[in-house]
Amino acid sequence: MNHAAGSPRPAPDLNRSAVARYLQLATLFRHRVEQGAWPAGKQIPTVDELAAECGVARATIRQALDQLAQEGLIERFRAKGTFVRATPPDRLWCDVETDWNGLLRSREGAEIEILSDHPNQDGSVAPVHAGQPAPSYRHLRRRHWRNGQPFLLADVWMDDRLSAKVTAEDLVTKTSLKLVAGLPGITIAEARQTLTIGSADVETAAALQLPLNAPVAHVHRTAMDADGTTLLIANGIYRGDMVRIDVKLR
Repeated sequence: MNHAAGSPRPAPDLNRSAVARYLQLATLFRHRVEQGAWPAGKQIPTVDELAAECGVARATIRQALDQLAQEGLIERFRAKGTFVRATPPDRLWCDVETDWNGLLRSREGAEIEILSDHPNQDGSVAPVHAGQPAPSYRHLRRRHWRNGQPFLLADVWMDDRLSAKVTAEDLVTKTSLKLVAGLPGITIAEARQTLTIGSADVETAAALQLPLNAPVAHVHRTAMDADGTTLLIANGIYRGDMVRIDVKLR
């Protein structure tokens, strides 16, 4: 039930998760900024007021606000208080495309970093969930950046027989599906995409510069040829605070 306008907010239940309380509160406060409950340019409640509202120690509130300050969402001024930035930083929306043409389109302003590149990986160990595995795969781990911030960590498994047709420039400029879809003589007969929501583990949090257990979107893509061989598997992890899914319903 919604609380009446002007009445005190109910204290959030912070015991429902093993995530540290300050991280839970940072997520709550971030949402208030992004949704306009704490408007740009306006002062937010004091540490004492937030501690009373949330039923936690003032040190916990300070830790949560430190997260928002590091993200550039709030600014602290001595003897004045804490204010939402008048011009919050660009959230770098990253659209997860839902049509074929969109999936092949390169992301404007994005840079791709190759973290690892391992050819000749046995096809039996590749994460093939549909179709038949290729004899071997080239396994790439790539990190995508824009405006100096990472937004996507991706593991790409590509049929090793296609490697000779893929240039070094392709690897740092093309989306995963375009790596194989644009190759001469290659026809993609079937492609699938699955999206699930999760939280960042230690490795993902470090790679995407996120707090531990921050929300992320897992996107699994596969592409198969007419014979049912899986030419490509791409497992991408997007920052939850930068991803957007826009589907035209009609």
